[in-house]
Amino acid sequence: MSSHNENKIPILSFYSGGGFLDMGFEQAGFEIVWTNEYDKDFVQLHSAGITSWRKSQGNGIKAEIFNTKSITEVSSKDILKEAFPKGKPENFGMIGGPPCQDFSMNGSLKGFGGDRGKLTILYFDKILELKPTFFVMENVTGLTKRKDTKEYLQKLLKRVEKEYYLDYEKLNSLNYGVPQHRERVFFVGIRKACIRKEVIEKAPFGKWFPFPVNEKYQNSATKYNWGNQVPFGRKLKKPEGVPYELCVESCLIPENKLNKIPNANEFFTLYKPVNQLMQIDEGETNRPSFKRLHRYKYSPTACYGNNEVHLHPYLNRRLSAREALRIQGVPDEYVLPIEVSLSKKFKMIGNGVPVPLARAVAQSLINFLIAKVKL
Repeated sequence: MSSHNENKIPILSFYSGGGFLDMGFEQAGFEIVWTNEYDKDFVQLHSAGITSWRKSQGNGIKAEIFNTKSITEVSSKDILKEAFPKGKPENFGMIGGPPCQDFSMNGSLKGFGGDRGKLTILYFDKILELKPTFFVMENVTGLTKRKDTKEYLQKLLKRVEKEYYLDYEKLNSLNYGVPQHRERVFFVGIRKACIRKEVIEKAPFGKWFPFPVNEKYQNSATKYNWGNQVPFGRKLKKPEGVPYELCVESCLIPENKLNKIPNANEFFTLYKPVNQLMQIDEGETNRPSFKRLHRYKYSPTACYGNNEVHLHPYLNRRLSAREALRIQGVPDEYVLPIEVSLSKKFKMIGNGVPVPLARAVAQSLINFLIAKVKL
């Protein structure tokens, strides 16, 4: 059962996974009062990771997934009872990143007809049933690219637009201080009854929501002279001007510290012969798998499912769980339990929203709500 701080805007979190999106919203000042996650291993990872992180911030509130049923089995009435036992507040929000495999280029491409694609439809259904003050949805860019999914998406948005003003934008985590090129589309909706119509009408090109822009890191993929692909084992210097914090090197853990940092010594054993691995250049990431990252460049999208393997730039091993977490912008105080399988940990990590990007979106949202919305 949930209770919330009346000085903070409460949030319902759907498809919570490991809680990376939740963490970004908590950092911006929102309060997560209800969470839903069906995968039992993700439930355990979420609880351990968010609880340990909160403890490091002086917050002793234990994290838990409030509802572990499939969202297809949870009524909106029950959600409101669980989240707000004292009654539905005047203002609250919804956030979530429905499973994206049916829209991803590396996934099944079944679109809205797939089992996971249907969960995106359900998210919009819940918006209309729960009627939050605002909502945020994150998903892969494939949702807005393919003709069939794009057309169906427009139908879904039109349903919601009867009650909400909508805006959406493609954002790249690299442009928010994360050492990873990860493009995702974010949708933001504000209930029409809560905002003055002229705020929307006066917006240029219909783009009324101030999606975050970090001037320090904008256009980072093309702005800098990143490290080039080189044979494995070379000694390298960081190219001049390249921000160290956007380089994979900033996430790597020295061998003598692998046993001192939580989750740093957790990585899969490589079964390929060493001589074959040594033939893979540092920075050779245009491969279907066994991509060797470059120490002085950003990581490609952290996606560790479907047999995709990311190799350490200059050591013959895979990335550790902690290094993968760092590439997602997750602080070291977020600690995963040893009893959950490594494959589940990497799947959860790859599914998450980079925390600094989540925080940037949440901060823009809270600033907008304070300035423009009748709270």
